[in-house]
Amino acid sequence: MNQPLVSILTTSFNSERTIKNTLLSVALQDYPNIEHIIIDGLSTDNTIPIVKSFNHVKKVISEKDSGIYDAMNKGIRLATGSIIGILNSDDFYPHNAIISHVVQKLQLEKTDSLYGDLVYVSQKDVTKRLRTWIAGEFKAIKFLFGWMPPHPTFFVKSEMYEQWGNFNTSFRTAADYELMLRFLYKHRISVCYLPEIIVMMRAGGVSNSSIGNRIRANKEDLEAWRVNELKPRFYTLWLKPLRKLSQFINDKKTTT
Repeated sequence: MNQPLVSILTTSFNSERTIKNTLLSVALQDYPNIEHIIIDGLSTDNTIPIVKSFNHVKKVISEKDSGIYDAMNKGIRLATGSIIGILNSDDFYPHNAIISHVVQKLQLEKTDSLYGDLVYVSQKDVTKRLRTWIAGEFKAIKFLFGWMPPHPTFFVKSEMYEQWGNFNTSFRTAADYELMLRFLYKHRISVCYLPEIIVMMRAGGVSNSSIGNRIRANKEDLEAWRVNELKPRFYTLWLKPLRKLSQFINDKKTTT
């Protein structure tokens, strides 16, 4: 198997409580060719000293940014790998062969991108599973029924960013949705599904924390379609949050 360089981008801001798990999960990967890049928003806590204690980290920048998507774009510009994945400072890989499995699957399927499954865990106890996001096989039409792959599991060849653009920083919460809609639905880049849990993610998303936030998120989701000159169905954006209900059922299935 060829071993292309994989760039893992981690955004952080005052993440001293969680980032050690993130760093350790990358440091322990058995894949030998990883470039781990930390893009920090000028943390005032112990985040940067923790980062600098890990020798595997290749690049670190700590400066003010305009939000998480601006930080992700900085990471994309810094990355030199042919494959780019994003692992935020609340997230971690569940075992040490994740990147090996990702690269093997990408090479086997010869696709430009890949996604897998994700488990939400408790902020206070990462051994406590809250829900499981089983993404399922890809069909572009599923976007019309509120589907999207879990963004933290999304690995993309760097040339796709060069061809189709980075994150749209005009979005506050939906730039990941807009980017995947643009890549997978509008431009139909090739993609494959790795049917295993790739990322463990601490729960606590802003967009679903209240009804008001969900309405604002729906407006951003609609804007994601509009800026790409696409038209969702009348039910598309309401099915999107409703799909989360199945994640609780999935978790019961995977733990029994």
